[in-house]
Amino acid sequence: MPLPVPDHDALAGVAAGYRLGLSPEKIDEFLPAVTGLLGSWDAVAELYAADAPVAPERAWSRPDPADNPYNAWYAQTSITGAEGGPLAGRTVAIKDNTAVAGVPMTNGSATVEGYVPATDATVVARLLAAGATVAGKAVCEDLCFAGASITAASGDVENPWDTTRSAGGSSSGSGALVAGGVVDMATGGDQGGSIRIPAANCGLVGHKPTWGLVPYTGAFPIEYTVDHVGPMTRTVHDAALMLSVIAGPDGHDPRQPRDLVPQDYLAALAAGAEGLRVGVLREGFGLPESEAAVDDTVRAAVDTLAGAGLAVSEVSVPWHLHGPKIWDVIATEGAASQMIDTYGYGLNWKGLYDPEVMDHYGARWTEDGSRFADTVKLVLLAGKYGLDTTHGRHYAMAQNLAPKLAAAYDAALADVDVLVLPTLPMRATVRPDRSSASTTEVLGRALEMLANTAPFDVTGHPACSVPAGLADGLPVGMMIVGRPFDDATVLRVAHVLEQAVGGFPSPAASSTPASVPA
Repeated sequence: MPLPVPDHDALAGVAAGYRLGLSPEKIDEFLPAVTGLLGSWDAVAELYAADAPVAPERAWSRPDPADNPYNAWYAQTSITGAEGGPLAGRTVAIKDNTAVAGVPMTNGSATVEGYVPATDATVVARLLAAGATVAGKAVCEDLCFAGASITAASGDVENPWDTTRSAGGSSSGSGALVAGGVVDMATGGDQGGSIRIPAANCGLVGHKPTWGLVPYTGAFPIEYTVDHVGPMTRTVHDAALMLSVIAGPDGHDPRQPRDLVPQDYLAALAAGAEGLRVGVLREGFGLPESEAAVDDTVRAAVDTLAGAGLAVSEVSVPWHLHGPKIWDVIATEGAASQMIDTYGYGLNWKGLYDPEVMDHYGARWTEDGSRFADTVKLVLLAGKYGLDTTHGRHYAMAQNLAPKLAAAYDAALADVDVLVLPTLPMRATVRPDRSSASTTEVLGRALEMLANTAPFDVTGHPACSVPAGLADGLPVGMMIVGRPFDDATVLRVAHVLEQAVGGFPSPAASSTPASVPA
């Protein structure tokens, strides 16, 4: 479609927005030059259209509300790839921020609804090539900006352990479908904890890979420097297997190092972890929002690791307590600029863009911003205010502090092989009633759990949440953090815990429903 030719009033609006001080006569002088320059836009569109991808015909269906476990499916499919491979016969749910060609994608938001990707995300193509069956798109939170399952445009996602509680977010549907045994595994995305939060709430293994290990190509971004995609599974074996399939460079994602060589993470599990050194991160416990039951359950899991032959000591990283504040600025101003003002993908980086989703989403949100969830409105109000007031100064300062935060963890990891701490300070909380909850309650529930997860999105360290045990019938997650690109050691430690406890519990095997205070 040709770019509409601007008239005098259109340029006057642009000039006023930038305070250019142009008179009507000056605008008329600029008009021919602007119109001439914009001819290149049409030329680029013609060149792109010559070999633009076309969405394949793939069968999909909306889930029947009466047969949509945990309200976790956005769309259902049965897409198969290779006949054989390491994932042959395994079913996978794809988080609905990640492109499956020919199947609608909403990113949990009314502002994206109606978009159909033309190509598979890299991780989807790799899963299919490994023999997996894509069973559908799992619900995620609105633009993935919530840690509780309460903001998706399609409604709340229920926790299989207690359907009144949050499944966690933003990979909420992925967590519920895997925990409930509906699929074998799922993809998740993580910018503030969105793989690890639902993993902790639903009693799963959720691995946030090292930043750049797994290509983000084809997933809807939030903020370039904190975007991650990774596996969510019931066992460490499956997480390592899935990571082995999806990791490695694709040539399209500049988040990835050029010399990146992934490992066989499944084979690494066979090495065991005896003699590895575990550092218990002091600052991850006893936070103002921490539940004693969570801290106690994680410390009991640490004792299990010690009993399995790992050397355990306590370490201190005071900068861990600064991490959430640094993340607040990066994620808020960064998302306001990239996810909203420049239509998801942002500008000024070399890689594979999705021009169709940028245009589709941009047209919908600029038409009616009221469609955003309250969490996204918070990002806009705070992030845009910060950007307009200090012109990116605080974002720049936060990005300059990020290496200091990473160095603080690296200093501790020079003396131990992994750090462990509670994934979340609290267990899954009761979901507020959408029809009556105040904005304060929604925002509190959506963002209350990020203190331990968000810092590792800033630094990019690999971080895996594994079930530490149950506290009054609800899962508690323990997070294992390793050195950058040493995801194998993180998974080895997780595997030792899993073997030592004889496998992780599931809601189906839980004899009594959870009933604990909200």
